[in-house]
Amino acid sequence: MTCLWSLWSLSLLTFACFGREACSSHCPVLECWLVPDKARAGASNNQEKVLLDVRTDGHHAANQDAPPDGIKKIYSVGDPAATLCHRSLCPLSGSAHKPVCELSSFLPHPSTVKWAASLTEPAFSPLYLQADWMAASIQGLDAQRGISNVLRATTGTSDLDVVLSVTTTTVAVKAGLGEQVLLDCQFWADRASPLSGFAIEWRRQFRGSGEMILAYDGKADRLSDTPEDGAMVDFAGLHRNGNASLIIRETKVRHTGTYICMVYLPNLLAQVTMELEILEPPSLSMHPASLPLIVTGQSLTVHCVASGFAPHSLELSWEFKSPDGKTRSLGPVRISGHRQAWDGTYSQDTRLELDTSTMDLGRGGEVTCVGEHPGGTRRASVTLRIIGFSTPSIEDSMAMVGVALVLYGLIKFVSWTFIPSGGALIDGSNGADEADKKKK
Repeated sequence: MTCLWSLWSLSLLTFACFGREACSSHCPVLECWLVPDKARAGASNNQEKVLLDVRTDGHHAANQDAPPDGIKKIYSVGDPAATLCHRSLCPLSGSAHKPVCELSSFLPHPSTVKWAASLTEPAFSPLYLQADWMAASIQGLDAQRGISNVLRATTGTSDLDVVLSVTTTTVAVKAGLGEQVLLDCQFWADRASPLSGFAIEWRRQFRGSGEMILAYDGKADRLSDTPEDGAMVDFAGLHRNGNASLIIRETKVRHTGTYICMVYLPNLLAQVTMELEILEPPSLSMHPASLPLIVTGQSLTVHCVASGFAPHSLELSWEFKSPDGKTRSLGPVRISGHRQAWDGTYSQDTRLELDTSTMDLGRGGEVTCVGEHPGGTRRASVTLRIIGFSTPSIEDSMAMVGVALVLYGLIKFVSWTFIPSGGALIDGSNGADEADKKKK
C-alpha cells in the first residue's frame, strides 16, 4: 500500500507541475492556500497548502491515505463546466511561476442587496444548504483569467462540487478615450442544484469611493432604476448562457477603476474583479509654430504645450538634432504644474530658453519637444536657423564668392555704360595742353 501511495502521490504532483502542453487536454491539479477560519476558536493565522484534484466526469478520486509531505489535504473537485481546466491554470514546466489560488470556508446567507432579495423569498433555508461550503478565488498565469467558485461538500467529506462559478478573461484592460470596452464576466450554475434564479450587479471602485453601474434581477426581469449612461449588458445572452459582460460604449476618464461583477444565487454569491485603466497620450503643440531666423548671440524662448492626456503621469523633455543627424538632450527646462480640464484630462507645458551664445547649436537644426506617457510617446518639432556663425562652412564660402562675382560684374557694367572711354579722355587732355602752349 505504501508503494502504491508513493506512486499515486508522485503522479499527482507531476500533474501539478507538468508543462502547459500536457495540461491542454487535462484538468490541472491546483495548489491552493487554505485560509483558516479566524472565527473558529484556536484557529491559526498561517495559511496551509492543499491540492485540488479537478475532475469533470462527475466521479471523485478516492483519496484515502495521508497527503504528501507539505500538503495539508487533497480535495477532489467535481467541475462539470470545466471552469478549472483552463490552460492558464497550468504552470510552465520547471517554472516557479504558478497560478494564485486561495480556498476558504463559505457561509451561505440571504443577500441584503435589494436586487437579489427576491431570490430568497419566502425566507427559509433549504436542506441543500446543510453542508460544508467553500469559496475558491483563482487567478491564472499572466492575468489571463480570474475565477471565483462556490463549492459544496457533503458534511465530513473532502469531495467538493462546484455549484457556482464566475470567470473573467479581462483581468486588466487598457483603453483610450472614446473607445468601446467590454469587461468580460461569465457565470455557470449547477442546474442540478435546487437553488434557482439569479441576479447580477456591477460596481466600480476608485480611490476609496464606490458606485453601482447597474443591477439586474434575473428572476423578476427587473433592471435597476438608474444604470450608468452608456453601460449595458446583453440580457439575451445573460439568460441564455450566463454572459453577464458589461459593455461601455464610449470610455471617459472617469471610467478608470476597479470593476466588480457579482453574481447572486439564492444564499450564494461569487464575484470577480477587473481593472480598467484609461490611457490617453498627450497632444503636443509648439509656440511659436515656426522659429524666426536668429543671429549668433541672440536668445529665443520656445514653449511646448501637452494637453488632453490621462492619467497625469507625463515626462516632458527637449531634444536637438543637428544637420549631421546627431541627437542630444537640451536643458535645463521649466515645467509647469498639471491643469485638469472639464473632461478629466490634464494639460502641462514646458519652456526652453535657446541661448545661442552659450549653447552649441551650430548653424541650427531641429528642436523637438518629447512627451513620454504610459499611453504612448509623442513628439513635436520646429526648425532653428542661425546666421553669423564664426567659422563659415563651404556653402557659406561659395555663397560669398558668388556675391563677390555678382558685385564685380555690376561694377564693370556701370563703368562701361556711364564713364567715357579711356581714349577720349587722353585725346582731350592732349588738346588742352596744346592750346595752353599757343596762348603762352
